[in-house]
Amino acid sequence: MSKTICPGQDTRFWKPGDIFEAVCGKCGRPIEFFKDDAARRCPGCGQRVQNPKISLGCAQWCEHARECLGYDPKEGNPDYAKASSGSQSSEQEESLVDRLIEAVKKEFGCDQKRITHALMVLEKAQKILRREGGNPRVVLTAALLHDIGIKATERKHGSAAGKYQEIEGPPIAQRIMRELNLDVETIEHVSRIVGSHHSAGDIDTLEFRILWDADWLVNLREEFPQAGKEELEKKIARIFKTGTGKEMALDLLPPH
Repeated sequence: MSKTICPGQDTRFWKPGDIFEAVCGKCGRPIEFFKDDAARRCPGCGQRVQNPKISLGCAQWCEHARECLGYDPKEGNPDYAKASSGSQSSEQEESLVDRLIEAVKKEFGCDQKRITHALMVLEKAQKILRREGGNPRVVLTAALLHDIGIKATERKHGSAAGKYQEIEGPPIAQRIMRELNLDVETIEHVSRIVGSHHSAGDIDTLEFRILWDADWLVNLREEFPQAGKEELEKKIARIFKTGTGKEMALDLLPPH
Protein backbone atom coordinates (compact mmCIF):
# COMPACT_ATOMS: atom_id res chain seq x y z
CA MET A 1 0.00 0.00 0.00
CA SER A 2 1.55 3.31 -1.02
CA LYS A 3 2.03 6.08 1.51
CA THR A 4 0.33 9.43 0.84
CA ILE A 5 2.35 12.48 1.83
CA CYS A 6 0.67 15.81 2.42
CA PRO A 7 2.05 18.45 -0.03
CA GLY A 8 2.74 20.69 2.96
CA GLN A 9 5.04 18.03 4.40
CA ASP A 10 6.57 16.84 1.13
CA THR A 11 9.86 18.70 0.80
CA ARG A 12 9.68 18.45 -2.99
CA PHE A 13 7.15 21.30 -2.84
CA TRP A 14 9.15 23.45 -0.46
CA LYS A 15 10.93 26.71 -1.28
CA PRO A 16 14.27 28.14 -0.13
CA GLY A 17 13.88 29.25 3.44
CA ASP A 18 11.35 26.55 4.38
CA ILE A 19 14.23 24.81 6.18
CA PHE A 20 16.18 27.27 8.30
CA GLU A 21 18.22 27.65 11.49
CA ALA A 22 17.34 29.32 14.79
CA VAL A 23 19.62 29.74 17.80
CA CYS A 24 18.97 27.98 21.11
CA GLY A 25 18.45 30.64 23.75
CA LYS A 26 19.99 28.41 26.42
CA CYS A 27 23.29 27.29 24.88
CA GLY A 28 23.54 29.31 21.64
CA ARG A 29 23.71 26.29 19.35
CA PRO A 30 22.00 26.58 15.94
CA ILE A 31 18.95 24.34 15.51
CA GLU A 32 17.62 23.30 12.12
CA PHE A 33 13.86 23.81 11.74
CA PHE A 34 11.43 22.62 9.10
CA LYS A 35 8.75 25.22 8.41
CA ASP A 36 5.99 23.10 9.97
CA ASP A 37 7.87 22.13 13.15
CA ALA A 38 5.99 23.39 16.21
CA ALA A 39 9.20 23.06 18.26
CA ARG A 40 12.54 21.25 18.11
CA ARG A 41 14.90 19.85 20.68
CA CYS A 42 18.34 21.47 20.87
CA PRO A 43 20.94 18.77 20.08
CA GLY A 44 23.39 20.54 22.37
CA CYS A 45 21.51 20.95 25.66
CA GLY A 46 18.10 19.31 25.12
CA GLN A 47 16.16 22.56 25.53
CA ARG A 48 12.80 22.59 23.70
CA VAL A 49 12.81 25.61 21.38
CA GLN A 50 9.68 26.97 19.71
CA ASN A 51 9.73 27.53 15.95
CA PRO A 52 9.96 31.32 15.46
CA LYS A 53 8.55 31.02 11.93
CA ILE A 54 5.87 28.38 12.44
CA SER A 55 3.68 28.17 9.33
CA LEU A 56 0.43 26.30 9.87
CA GLY A 57 -0.83 26.78 6.33
CA CYS A 58 -3.22 24.02 5.31
CA ALA A 59 -3.18 22.61 8.85
CA GLN A 60 -5.75 25.25 9.76
CA TRP A 61 -8.37 23.31 7.82
CA CYS A 62 -6.89 19.82 7.26
CA GLU A 63 -8.68 16.97 9.06
CA HIS A 64 -5.30 15.28 9.67
CA ALA A 65 -3.72 18.32 11.36
CA ARG A 66 -3.45 16.59 14.74
CA GLU A 67 -1.51 13.65 13.28
CA CYS A 68 0.68 16.04 11.28
CA LEU A 69 1.59 18.58 13.97
CA GLY A 70 0.83 16.70 17.18
CA TYR A 71 -1.95 19.16 18.02
CA ASP A 72 -4.97 20.71 16.31
CA PRO A 73 -4.23 24.38 15.46
CA LYS A 74 -7.95 25.12 15.62
CA GLU A 75 -7.79 24.20 19.32
CA GLY A 76 -4.54 26.05 19.99
CA ASN A 77 -0.95 24.86 20.42
CA PRO A 78 -0.38 23.25 23.84
CA ASP A 79 3.36 23.94 23.61
CA TYR A 80 2.77 27.66 23.34
CA ALA A 81 -0.03 27.59 25.92
CA LYS A 82 2.19 25.79 28.38
CA ALA A 83 5.06 28.18 27.78
CA SER A 84 2.84 31.22 28.31
CA SER A 85 1.27 29.83 31.48
CA GLY A 86 4.67 29.07 33.01
CA SER A 87 3.33 25.83 34.52
CA GLN A 88 6.04 23.45 33.34
CA SER A 89 7.09 22.11 36.73
CA SER A 90 4.73 19.17 37.25
CA GLU A 91 5.52 15.78 35.75
CA GLN A 92 2.02 15.58 34.25
CA GLU A 93 2.77 18.58 32.01
CA GLU A 94 6.12 17.35 30.78
CA SER A 95 6.23 15.47 27.52
CA LEU A 96 7.53 11.91 27.35
CA VAL A 97 10.62 13.12 25.54
CA ASP A 98 11.34 15.69 28.26
CA ARG A 99 11.20 12.98 30.91
CA LEU A 100 13.30 10.58 28.84
CA ILE A 101 15.98 13.25 28.38
CA GLU A 102 16.10 13.79 32.14
CA ALA A 103 16.46 10.03 32.64
CA VAL A 104 19.30 9.88 30.09
CA LYS A 105 21.07 12.78 31.78
CA LYS A 106 20.71 11.08 35.15
CA GLU A 107 22.08 7.79 33.81
CA PHE A 108 25.05 9.38 31.99
CA GLY A 109 25.85 11.95 34.66
CA CYS A 110 28.58 14.33 33.51
CA ASP A 111 29.24 12.38 30.30
CA GLN A 112 28.13 15.17 27.97
CA LYS A 113 29.42 13.35 24.88
CA ARG A 114 26.92 10.49 25.35
CA ILE A 115 24.08 12.88 26.22
CA THR A 116 24.76 14.95 23.10
CA HIS A 117 24.90 11.80 20.96
CA ALA A 118 21.47 10.70 22.22
CA LEU A 119 20.02 14.13 21.43
CA MET A 120 21.54 14.14 17.94
CA VAL A 121 20.15 10.68 17.21
CA LEU A 122 16.76 11.90 18.45
CA GLU A 123 16.91 14.80 16.00
CA LYS A 124 17.78 12.53 13.04
CA ALA A 125 15.11 10.00 14.04
CA GLN A 126 12.46 12.73 14.09
CA LYS A 127 13.35 13.71 10.53
CA ILE A 128 13.22 10.14 9.25
CA LEU A 129 9.98 9.48 11.15
CA ARG A 130 8.42 12.48 9.42
CA ARG A 131 8.89 10.85 6.01
CA GLU A 132 8.79 7.12 6.75
CA GLY A 133 6.00 6.90 9.31
CA GLY A 134 6.13 4.46 12.21
CA ASN A 135 5.20 4.56 15.89
CA PRO A 136 6.51 7.89 17.27
CA ARG A 137 6.54 6.70 20.89
CA VAL A 138 8.74 3.70 20.04
CA VAL A 139 11.05 5.63 17.70
CA LEU A 140 11.67 8.59 20.02
CA THR A 141 12.09 6.41 23.10
CA ALA A 142 14.52 4.10 21.31
CA ALA A 143 16.46 7.08 19.95
CA LEU A 144 17.11 8.39 23.44
CA LEU A 145 17.70 5.02 25.14
CA HIS A 146 19.61 3.06 22.48
CA ASP A 147 23.01 3.61 24.16
CA ILE A 148 21.73 3.61 27.72
CA GLY A 149 23.81 0.54 28.65
CA ILE A 150 27.21 2.10 27.87
CA LYS A 151 28.12 3.01 31.45
CA ALA A 152 27.22 -0.44 32.75
CA THR A 153 29.10 -1.99 29.83
CA GLU A 154 32.27 -0.05 30.61
CA ARG A 155 31.96 -0.81 34.31
CA LYS A 156 31.31 -4.54 33.95
CA HIS A 157 33.29 -5.41 30.82
CA GLY A 158 35.91 -2.66 30.59
CA SER A 159 34.68 -1.92 27.09
CA ALA A 160 31.92 0.00 25.29
CA ALA A 161 31.69 -2.66 22.56
CA GLY A 162 28.31 -3.01 20.90
CA LYS A 163 27.91 -6.67 21.85
CA TYR A 164 28.08 -5.74 25.53
CA GLN A 165 25.75 -2.76 25.11
CA GLU A 166 23.15 -5.10 23.67
CA ILE A 167 23.35 -7.20 26.85
CA GLU A 168 23.43 -4.45 29.46
CA GLY A 169 21.20 -1.88 27.75
CA PRO A 170 17.75 -3.55 27.68
CA PRO A 171 17.35 -4.03 31.47
CA ILE A 172 18.26 -0.38 32.12
CA ALA A 173 15.95 0.80 29.33
CA GLN A 174 13.14 -1.35 30.74
CA ARG A 175 13.61 0.13 34.22
CA ILE A 176 13.45 3.69 32.86
CA MET A 177 10.38 2.97 30.73
CA ARG A 178 8.57 1.30 33.64
CA GLU A 179 9.34 4.34 35.82
CA LEU A 180 7.75 6.50 33.12
CA ASN A 181 4.68 4.21 33.02
CA LEU A 182 5.05 3.27 29.36
CA ASP A 183 2.82 0.53 28.01
CA VAL A 184 4.00 -3.07 27.81
CA GLU A 185 4.10 -3.13 24.00
CA THR A 186 6.35 -0.06 23.83
CA ILE A 187 8.66 -1.43 26.54
CA GLU A 188 9.04 -4.73 24.73
CA HIS A 189 9.59 -3.16 21.29
CA VAL A 190 12.11 -0.59 22.50
CA SER A 191 13.95 -3.26 24.52
CA ARG A 192 14.36 -5.37 21.40
CA ILE A 193 15.69 -2.35 19.50
CA VAL A 194 18.19 -1.50 22.26
CA GLY A 195 19.24 -5.16 22.33
CA SER A 196 19.97 -5.17 18.59
CA HIS A 197 21.05 -1.64 17.72
CA HIS A 198 24.62 -2.66 16.85
CA SER A 199 24.10 -6.12 15.36
CA ALA A 200 20.61 -5.76 13.82
CA GLY A 201 19.89 -9.03 15.66
CA ASP A 202 16.52 -10.61 15.00
CA ILE A 203 14.46 -7.43 14.61
CA ASP A 204 13.55 -5.62 11.40
CA THR A 205 10.61 -3.39 12.24
CA LEU A 206 10.20 0.04 10.66
CA GLU A 207 10.92 1.63 14.03
CA PHE A 208 14.17 -0.31 14.32
CA ARG A 209 15.22 0.70 10.81
CA ILE A 210 14.59 4.36 11.64
CA LEU A 211 16.71 4.16 14.80
CA TRP A 212 19.44 2.27 12.95
CA ASP A 213 19.67 4.94 10.27
CA ALA A 214 19.49 7.83 12.74
CA ASP A 215 22.38 6.36 14.74
CA TRP A 216 24.44 5.81 11.59
CA LEU A 217 23.78 9.36 10.39
CA VAL A 218 25.45 10.64 13.55
CA ASN A 219 28.27 8.08 13.48
CA LEU A 220 29.05 7.85 9.75
CA ARG A 221 32.02 10.20 9.55
CA GLU A 222 33.45 9.00 12.86
CA GLU A 223 33.30 5.37 11.73
CA PHE A 224 34.89 6.02 8.31
CA PRO A 225 37.04 9.16 8.71
CA GLN A 226 39.36 8.37 5.80
CA ALA A 227 36.77 7.13 3.31
CA GLY A 228 36.34 9.03 0.06
CA LYS A 229 33.03 9.94 -1.51
CA GLU A 230 32.78 6.87 -3.76
CA GLU A 231 33.57 4.49 -0.91
CA LEU A 232 31.07 6.23 1.38
CA GLU A 233 28.35 5.98 -1.27
CA LYS A 234 28.85 2.21 -1.37
CA LYS A 235 28.77 1.97 2.41
CA ILE A 236 25.59 4.06 2.59
CA ALA A 237 23.88 1.82 0.04
CA ARG A 238 24.85 -1.24 2.09
CA ILE A 239 24.31 0.03 5.64
CA PHE A 240 21.22 2.24 5.61
CA LYS A 241 17.78 0.66 5.85
CA THR A 242 15.32 3.42 4.86
CA GLY A 243 15.06 5.53 1.75
CA THR A 244 15.01 8.72 3.82
CA GLY A 245 18.07 7.65 5.80
CA LYS A 246 19.99 6.99 2.59
CA GLU A 247 19.02 10.39 1.19
CA MET A 248 20.10 12.16 4.38
CA ALA A 249 23.40 10.27 4.43
CA LEU A 250 24.16 11.16 0.81
CA ASP A 251 23.45 14.81 1.63
CA LEU A 252 26.31 14.66 4.14
CA LEU A 253 28.85 13.80 1.46
CA PRO A 254 31.11 16.43 -0.09
CA PRO A 255 30.20 17.44 -3.66
CA HIS A 256 33.41 15.96 -5.11
